[in-house]
Amino acid sequence: MKYFYECDFNLVISEICLMSSVSLMILGFAEVKGKHLLKYSKFWKGNTKQMKLSSRNGMLLAYTPAFLAGFASFFLFFDEGVRFFLLRSALTIHFFKRIFEVVFVHKYSGGMDVDSAVTIGLCYLIATGTMIYSQHLTQVEGYGQPHIDLSYLGTVLFLIGISGNLYHHFLLSKLRSKEDKQYKVPKGGLFELIICPHYMFEIIEFWGVAFISQTLYSIAFPVGSTLYLIGRSYATRRWYLSKFEDFPPNLKAIIPFVF
Repeated sequence: MKYFYECDFNLVISEICLMSSVSLMILGFAEVKGKHLLKYSKFWKGNTKQMKLSSRNGMLLAYTPAFLAGFASFFLFFDEGVRFFLLRSALTIHFFKRIFEVVFVHKYSGGMDVDSAVTIGLCYLIATGTMIYSQHLTQVEGYGQPHIDLSYLGTVLFLIGISGNLYHHFLLSKLRSKEDKQYKVPKGGLFELIICPHYMFEIIEFWGVAFISQTLYSIAFPVGSTLYLIGRSYATRRWYLSKFEDFPPNLKAIIPFVF
Protein backbone atom coordinates (compact mmCIF):
# COMPACT_ATOMS: atom_id res chain seq x y z
CA MET A 1 0.00 0.00 0.00
CA LYS A 2 1.52 3.33 -1.09
CA TYR A 3 1.07 6.18 1.42
CA PHE A 4 3.29 8.78 -0.25
CA TYR A 5 3.78 10.30 -3.68
CA GLU A 6 6.12 8.56 -6.08
CA CYS A 7 8.70 11.30 -6.54
CA ASP A 8 11.73 11.56 -8.76
CA PHE A 9 14.87 11.90 -6.67
CA ASN A 10 15.50 15.59 -6.09
CA LEU A 11 19.00 15.91 -4.64
CA VAL A 12 18.72 19.54 -3.50
CA ILE A 13 15.42 19.14 -1.68
CA SER A 14 16.48 15.82 -0.16
CA GLU A 15 19.69 17.32 1.20
CA ILE A 16 17.82 20.31 2.65
CA CYS A 17 15.31 18.08 4.42
CA LEU A 18 18.02 15.71 5.65
CA MET A 19 20.08 18.57 7.09
CA SER A 20 17.00 20.10 8.69
CA SER A 21 15.85 16.88 10.36
CA VAL A 22 19.36 15.88 11.49
CA SER A 23 19.98 19.35 12.92
CA LEU A 24 16.77 19.17 14.95
CA MET A 25 17.69 15.69 16.18
CA ILE A 26 21.07 16.97 17.35
CA LEU A 27 19.39 19.86 19.16
CA GLY A 28 17.03 17.41 20.87
CA PHE A 29 19.85 15.17 22.07
CA ALA A 30 21.73 18.26 23.26
CA GLU A 31 18.70 19.27 25.36
CA VAL A 32 18.70 15.86 27.04
CA LYS A 33 22.40 16.30 27.82
CA GLY A 34 21.69 19.69 29.38
CA LYS A 35 23.21 21.73 26.54
CA HIS A 36 20.69 24.35 25.45
CA LEU A 37 22.04 25.39 22.07
CA LEU A 38 18.94 27.47 21.33
CA LYS A 39 19.09 30.14 24.01
CA TYR A 40 15.61 31.42 24.83
CA SER A 41 12.93 31.28 27.50
CA LYS A 42 14.00 29.83 30.86
CA PHE A 43 17.15 28.37 29.31
CA TRP A 44 18.56 31.71 28.17
CA LYS A 45 21.50 32.85 30.27
CA GLY A 46 22.64 36.37 29.72
CA ASN A 47 26.07 36.95 28.26
CA THR A 48 27.34 40.45 27.58
CA LYS A 49 29.28 39.16 24.56
CA GLN A 50 26.10 37.96 22.86
CA MET A 51 23.60 40.15 21.08
CA LYS A 52 20.31 39.94 22.94
CA LEU A 53 16.77 40.58 21.78
CA SER A 54 13.64 40.79 23.88
CA SER A 55 11.78 37.49 23.81
CA ARG A 56 8.93 39.15 21.93
CA ASN A 57 11.16 40.52 19.16
CA GLY A 58 13.19 37.33 18.99
CA MET A 59 10.10 35.19 18.49
CA LEU A 60 8.73 37.58 15.87
CA LEU A 61 12.04 37.33 14.01
CA ALA A 62 11.83 33.53 14.20
CA TYR A 63 8.24 33.15 12.98
CA THR A 64 7.59 35.98 10.53
CA PRO A 65 9.70 34.76 7.54
CA ALA A 66 7.93 31.38 7.46
CA PHE A 67 4.54 33.06 7.73
CA LEU A 68 5.40 35.35 4.82
CA ALA A 69 6.56 32.36 2.76
CA GLY A 70 3.28 30.57 3.36
CA PHE A 71 1.24 33.68 2.61
CA ALA A 72 3.24 34.42 -0.56
CA SER A 73 2.63 30.90 -1.86
CA PHE A 74 -1.02 31.80 -2.53
CA PHE A 75 0.20 34.38 -5.04
CA LEU A 76 3.20 32.50 -6.42
CA PHE A 77 1.34 29.29 -7.26
CA PHE A 78 -2.04 28.98 -8.89
CA ASP A 79 -4.77 26.56 -7.82
CA GLU A 80 -3.23 23.08 -7.74
CA GLY A 81 -5.94 21.09 -5.96
CA VAL A 82 -7.41 20.66 -2.51
CA ARG A 83 -4.33 19.03 -0.96
CA PHE A 84 -2.04 21.88 -1.98
CA PHE A 85 -4.56 24.41 -0.66
CA LEU A 86 -4.81 22.57 2.67
CA LEU A 87 -1.03 22.35 3.02
CA ARG A 88 -0.20 26.00 2.42
CA SER A 89 -3.23 27.05 4.47
CA ALA A 90 -2.09 24.92 7.41
CA LEU A 91 1.47 26.26 7.29
CA THR A 92 0.33 29.87 6.97
CA ILE A 93 -2.24 29.53 9.78
CA HIS A 94 0.33 27.83 12.00
CA PHE A 95 2.79 30.71 11.82
CA PHE A 96 0.07 33.37 11.93
CA LYS A 97 -1.15 31.79 15.15
CA ARG A 98 2.38 31.87 16.54
CA ILE A 99 2.76 35.56 15.70
CA PHE A 100 -0.65 36.23 17.27
CA GLU A 101 0.48 34.49 20.47
CA VAL A 102 3.74 36.42 20.55
CA VAL A 103 1.89 39.72 20.37
CA PHE A 104 -1.24 39.02 22.41
CA VAL A 105 -0.84 35.89 24.55
CA HIS A 106 2.65 35.15 25.81
CA LYS A 107 4.15 36.64 28.96
CA TYR A 108 7.92 37.13 28.98
CA SER A 109 10.55 37.05 31.69
CA GLY A 110 13.82 36.83 29.76
CA GLY A 111 15.54 37.51 26.49
CA MET A 112 16.63 35.64 23.42
CA ASP A 113 20.00 35.26 21.77
CA VAL A 114 20.04 36.80 18.27
CA ASP A 115 21.82 33.75 16.85
CA SER A 116 19.07 31.49 18.20
CA ALA A 117 16.32 33.67 16.72
CA VAL A 118 18.01 33.65 13.30
CA THR A 119 18.68 29.90 13.44
CA ILE A 120 15.07 29.09 14.37
CA GLY A 121 13.76 31.49 11.73
CA LEU A 122 15.88 29.97 8.97
CA CYS A 123 14.90 26.46 9.98
CA TYR A 124 11.19 27.28 9.84
CA LEU A 125 11.57 29.23 6.60
CA ILE A 126 13.48 26.45 4.85
CA ALA A 127 11.08 23.76 6.07
CA THR A 128 8.01 25.77 5.03
CA GLY A 129 9.40 26.64 1.62
CA THR A 130 10.59 23.09 0.98
CA MET A 131 7.25 21.51 1.88
CA ILE A 132 5.31 23.94 -0.30
CA TYR A 133 7.67 23.59 -3.25
CA SER A 134 7.77 19.79 -2.95
CA GLN A 135 3.98 19.72 -3.01
CA HIS A 136 4.03 21.96 -6.08
CA LEU A 137 6.37 19.47 -7.81
CA THR A 138 3.94 16.61 -7.23
CA GLN A 139 1.42 18.51 -9.33
CA VAL A 140 3.54 19.91 -12.16
CA GLU A 141 5.60 16.72 -12.58
CA GLY A 142 2.59 14.41 -12.39
CA TYR A 143 3.93 12.13 -9.65
CA GLY A 144 1.87 9.07 -8.78
CA GLN A 145 -0.82 9.70 -6.17
CA PRO A 146 -0.84 7.84 -2.82
CA HIS A 147 -3.28 4.93 -2.71
CA ILE A 148 -4.85 6.30 0.49
CA ASP A 149 -5.66 9.99 0.85
CA LEU A 150 -4.61 11.05 4.37
CA SER A 151 -5.11 14.78 3.79
CA TYR A 152 -8.42 14.96 5.66
CA LEU A 153 -7.08 12.94 8.59
CA GLY A 154 -4.10 15.30 8.55
CA THR A 155 -6.43 18.30 8.65
CA VAL A 156 -8.19 16.89 11.72
CA LEU A 157 -4.84 16.25 13.44
CA PHE A 158 -3.69 19.74 12.53
CA LEU A 159 -6.81 21.33 14.00
CA ILE A 160 -6.53 19.27 17.19
CA GLY A 161 -2.85 20.15 17.50
CA ILE A 162 -3.18 23.87 16.89
CA SER A 163 -6.21 24.17 19.20
CA GLY A 164 -4.56 22.22 22.03
CA ASN A 165 -1.34 24.17 21.65
CA LEU A 166 -3.16 27.53 21.74
CA TYR A 167 -5.24 26.51 24.77
CA HIS A 168 -2.23 25.46 26.82
CA HIS A 169 -0.28 28.56 25.81
CA PHE A 170 -3.27 30.54 27.10
CA LEU A 171 -3.10 28.65 30.42
CA LEU A 172 0.62 29.43 30.66
CA SER A 173 -0.06 33.12 30.06
CA LYS A 174 -2.52 33.19 32.98
CA LEU A 175 0.09 32.00 35.45
CA ARG A 176 1.71 35.41 35.70
CA SER A 177 0.72 39.04 35.51
CA LYS A 178 2.76 41.47 33.42
CA GLU A 179 4.66 42.53 36.54
CA ASP A 180 5.28 38.98 37.76
CA LYS A 181 8.49 37.56 36.31
CA GLN A 182 8.63 34.40 38.45
CA TYR A 183 8.03 30.95 36.99
CA LYS A 184 5.33 28.73 38.50
CA VAL A 185 4.33 25.12 38.01
CA PRO A 186 1.55 25.21 35.37
CA LYS A 187 -1.94 24.04 36.29
CA GLY A 188 -5.08 23.09 34.36
CA GLY A 189 -5.73 21.09 31.21
CA LEU A 190 -3.14 18.45 30.46
CA PHE A 191 -0.67 20.29 32.71
CA GLU A 192 -2.13 18.03 35.39
CA LEU A 193 -0.49 15.06 33.62
CA ILE A 194 2.52 16.43 31.71
CA ILE A 195 4.66 19.55 32.00
CA CYS A 196 4.74 20.24 28.23
CA PRO A 197 1.29 19.57 26.71
CA HIS A 198 1.88 22.53 24.35
CA TYR A 199 4.82 20.58 22.88
CA MET A 200 2.73 17.41 22.59
CA PHE A 201 0.03 19.24 20.65
CA GLU A 202 2.67 20.92 18.49
CA ILE A 203 3.97 17.47 17.53
CA ILE A 204 0.41 16.40 16.64
CA GLU A 205 0.10 19.56 14.55
CA PHE A 206 3.33 18.90 12.62
CA TRP A 207 2.32 15.31 11.87
CA GLY A 208 -1.05 16.60 10.70
CA VAL A 209 0.80 18.76 8.16
CA ALA A 210 2.83 15.72 7.06
CA PHE A 211 -0.35 13.69 6.52
CA ILE A 212 -1.88 16.54 4.53
CA SER A 213 1.16 16.65 2.26
CA GLN A 214 1.99 12.94 1.98
CA THR A 215 5.36 13.60 0.39
CA LEU A 216 8.44 11.91 1.76
CA TYR A 217 10.00 15.34 2.09
CA SER A 218 7.23 16.47 4.47
CA ILE A 219 8.16 13.68 6.92
CA ALA A 220 11.68 14.99 7.55
CA PHE A 221 10.69 18.08 9.53
CA PRO A 222 8.15 16.37 11.86
CA VAL A 223 10.63 13.59 12.62
CA GLY A 224 13.31 16.09 13.63
CA SER A 225 10.84 18.35 15.44
CA THR A 226 9.42 15.43 17.41
CA LEU A 227 12.84 14.41 18.67
CA TYR A 228 13.78 18.01 19.46
CA LEU A 229 10.56 18.69 21.40
CA ILE A 230 10.91 15.42 23.32
CA GLY A 231 14.41 16.50 24.31
CA ARG A 232 13.20 20.00 25.16
CA SER A 233 10.35 18.65 27.30
CA TYR A 234 12.76 16.36 29.16
CA ALA A 235 15.01 19.35 29.89
CA THR A 236 11.99 21.41 30.96
CA ARG A 237 10.83 18.79 33.45
CA ARG A 238 14.35 18.48 34.83
CA TRP A 239 14.47 22.29 35.22
CA TYR A 240 11.18 22.37 37.14
CA LEU A 241 12.37 19.54 39.39
CA SER A 242 15.47 21.55 40.23
CA LYS A 243 13.55 24.77 40.97
CA PHE A 244 10.43 23.58 42.82
CA GLU A 245 10.57 21.30 45.85
CA ASP A 246 6.82 20.66 45.58
CA PHE A 247 6.97 19.62 41.90
CA PRO A 248 4.73 16.53 41.52
CA PRO A 249 7.09 13.56 40.95
CA ASN A 250 4.50 11.69 38.87
CA LEU A 251 4.10 14.59 36.43
CA LYS A 252 5.59 13.39 33.12
CA ALA A 253 7.39 15.43 30.47
CA ILE A 254 5.36 15.12 27.25
CA ILE A 255 3.46 11.76 27.09
CA PRO A 256 0.86 11.22 29.84
CA PHE A 257 1.71 8.33 32.21
CA VAL A 258 4.66 7.29 30.00
CA PHE A 259 7.43 9.89 29.59
